[in-house]
Amino acid sequence: MVLKSKSIYASLFILSSMLFLSSCGIVSRTTADESVRFITHGTASWYGPDFHGLLTANGETYNMNALTAAHRTLPFNTVVRVKNIDNGKSVVVRINDRGPYVGDRVIDLSRKAAEEINMIGSGTAPVRLYLVQEGDRPLNAQNISSRETFTVQIASFENRRDADERSSQVNGSRVERVNIAGQIVYRVYYGTYQTTDEARRARARLAERGVNGFVKQTEN
Repeated sequence: MVLKSKSIYASLFILSSMLFLSSCGIVSRTTADESVRFITHGTASWYGPDFHGLLTANGETYNMNALTAAHRTLPFNTVVRVKNIDNGKSVVVRINDRGPYVGDRVIDLSRKAAEEINMIGSGTAPVRLYLVQEGDRPLNAQNISSRETFTVQIASFENRRDADERSSQVNGSRVERVNIAGQIVYRVYYGTYQTTDEARRARARLAERGVNGFVKQTEN
């Protein structure tokens, strides 16, 4: 009985010690870096006053004082951590715009986000991108890469029934559900193309059939 009691007390002591150390942050199974997923690396740039108040690619009003960013292909509302390799500073931003389309740049930060990682003066900085939270669509090999695709948007509706009806009138079109600043809309798209020239030719063919539309980058 005495040995059994000592064994119980020892087990309780070990358990309580582990709980205490865990609460103090001494015992941990994952680190902050391990809890997120590496996406890519490259050059970050930033954009500010000239675009402040204009519409972003997902239909929001650009606010240079908010923690947002533009990426060529990541789904809208994806949340990423951007780490400045030069100084180790990080900032968490939400993707709500498209770009940049210059050289090896992988992300265009708002002015506020650029300030957070101390890259206002330099204009650009080498960075690593880590996934914090998936956006409107899950991440996959296509939208992680920087290779964008294009489509022709024919129409946009607030309800699915109207979108389906319009799509049924245009052979080869499809309906996609899109989240724009928290509002769900249903867009009718036609085709997927690797270049804007291909998409423009498709738009011209649609126009010959009496179907109006415009070229835009696909929502990955």
